[in-house]
Amino acid sequence: MPWSTPFDDPIALHRGRLETLQQAADYIMKLPEDLQQEERWQVAVAHLINAAERGGGWLMFARIAMLRALRGG
Repeated sequence: MPWSTPFDDPIALHRGRLETLQQAADYIMKLPEDLQQEERWQVAVAHLINAAERGGGWLMFARIAMLRALRGG
């Protein structure tokens, strides 16, 4: 599944939204390094990678992991 694959429902942010796996990955990469290392973001990264590599239900899991990370756990 390409990184340009869209989520079924975009993830709303305070300013804008994340519509694809790539946009979600880019969002995480722009976070400060110490935040990127937090477990919640590491879980989100792992799910994004699984979604890109395996597709299927992993896309939903990646979206959920991003939502949880954005909400602080």
